[in-house]
Amino acid sequence: MPFIDLPAYQLAAVPRAAIAALRAALLRDAGAAAAAYLQEAGYAGGDALFAAFRAWLADRQPDATPEELDLSEFQALAAEFFRDAGWGSLALTSLHDAVAALDSEDWGESDPAAGLEHTGCHLSTGMFAAFFGHLAGAPLAVLEVECRSAGSERCRFLVGSAEVMQHVYDGLSAGMGYEEVLGAVAAAESAGGA
Repeated sequence: MPFIDLPAYQLAAVPRAAIAALRAALLRDAGAAAAAYLQEAGYAGGDALFAAFRAWLADRQPDATPEELDLSEFQALAAEFFRDAGWGSLALTSLHDAVAALDSEDWGESDPAAGLEHTGCHLSTGMFAAFFGHLAGAPLAVLEVECRSAGSERCRFLVGSAEVMQHVYDGLSAGMGYEEVLGAVAAAESAGGA
């Protein structure tokens, strides 16, 4: 059975039920501000999570660093790390060459019984922003566009530049689908680069 020595990597196991209860209490008491609180906490933990991934990778492949892995190798190892750390499965893909998509059908922060009106894996969005920002060497933004806590079959997080993520957010707010927005962003970038 896969195992990550949590104390060795400065990590702690937290039951999924505790994360769900924390989110529910924050939503109840803080309303819309709950998302920002959870994102801030996730972002604060993202540095430690990336350090844990780096140490875990060094234990497995002493000459490898996350930044030097080719894309397919990084995808496989990151998926293994997150799964073995208890977060759930994670598949990494690219959408319209504009953003990375992180998909999970069993993401640890999600709670299909929550019945949320909107996406709810706010801790994860902050965590992913810090984690993948370290990998990219630049600030990144993360937006969850599908969530099991809100009735979707999977959780899907988009990772990209703040500018692109703002376009996606604005498009979603205007009633567009994220695929439609990303298609328009990719078309605009192609036209600008031609």
